[in-house]
Amino acid sequence: MNSRKTSPNDPVLLCAAWVATMSGPIIPEAAVLIDGGKILAVGPQTDLRKNHPDATIRDLSNSILLPGLVNAHTHLELSGRHPGPPPTEGFTGWLGEMIRKSYVSQQERVDGVTRGVEIGIQQCLRFGVTAAGDISRHSKLTRPLLAASPLRVVSYGEVTAMAQRRGLLEESLAIAADESSATDRLTIGITPHAPYSVELDGYRRCLQTAKSRNMPLATHLAETADEKVFLESHTGPLRNLWNQYLPWDDQVPTFPGGPIRLARDLGLLDYPTLLAHVNYCDDDELSILAAGNASVVLCPRTHEYFNHPPHRWREMLARGINVAIGTDSCASSPDLNLVDDLRLLHRQSPQTPALLLWELATTRAARAIRTENAGIIRPSAPAHLIAFPVSTPDPLTEILERDVLPTKTLLAGKE
Repeated sequence: MNSRKTSPNDPVLLCAAWVATMSGPIIPEAAVLIDGGKILAVGPQTDLRKNHPDATIRDLSNSILLPGLVNAHTHLELSGRHPGPPPTEGFTGWLGEMIRKSYVSQQERVDGVTRGVEIGIQQCLRFGVTAAGDISRHSKLTRPLLAASPLRVVSYGEVTAMAQRRGLLEESLAIAADESSATDRLTIGITPHAPYSVELDGYRRCLQTAKSRNMPLATHLAETADEKVFLESHTGPLRNLWNQYLPWDDQVPTFPGGPIRLARDLGLLDYPTLLAHVNYCDDDELSILAAGNASVVLCPRTHEYFNHPPHRWREMLARGINVAIGTDSCASSPDLNLVDDLRLLHRQSPQTPALLLWELATTRAARAIRTENAGIIRPSAPAHLIAFPVSTPDPLTEILERDVLPTKTLLAGKE
């Protein structure tokens, strides 16, 4: 009988039926050794128990341990919203409604953003997400809240500057790139919003700033087929939105060739830019993306909500493009349950190996938001871990085919 008294500072050996490190095959009857909030070792239980006899054993028995998930594209400040039925006028009609709802008092805006971020953080932890790439339109409000949270977040400050709003570029960019709230868990990034809200010079300034300060960069790209028409001739549904809600002028430059060629010509694809959505992509554009360094982030349930044509994510992966997934916001998705987005992909593509699907929410997502040691279990990485109950020899597929939540979420080794 072992009568040794344990200390809260002792290393902890977390044992499970399976461990998915996301850097190789899943390991049966495995364990993770944790000390000081970091992972010291991972491997078979028998070896780690023998080599670390002083560690405190925590046995999760019929569970699989995975790294905390990475939501590569979300809007936490909108987590108090609900999507409602799919819009009859598609994405552009939905966007018009979002613009209309933004006309509120300053106090209502503060209250709504604060509540949204708080709900978003709670949902992330509930669903096993420990790192996120968050698009923030109101970064002065969101960043103090995110800095105080246990999540690892890249906060992409949103920049909009087009037509009569182009004069706001430098002010908007300065706020977006303000690193005064940065911590070891909160990284500051920039997101020129989209080709229908930021002019070419605005994109160039954002890219220049990101390069000079080595900051993460993201943008919404090819989210709707209307972008190509708008860029080429300033016509179509997106121009109608400007006419209805925003001050237009005729000095906005056009661009032939569509948003993906625009991103290439601006140099966005030479940088490790995060491209949110990319729902519309022809064969030539697929080759353009494959020749660059950008990541594509698909949001499966939002994609389904707007009834976009099938996404080409499998072809992108086959061409060597880094693909990740995100939830987008609660204004177009039921919640921030990232595993439900994986489950949708699994139903749509059951032949895709489960391990590859989980990469989209772990290692590939961490690469997309440029966050080191996230979405992986390996020595020296923070002990951000989640556990799911499992009962079959194929646990990663089992989770995708069951409606089950994580039973544990550990941040730096603490539950």
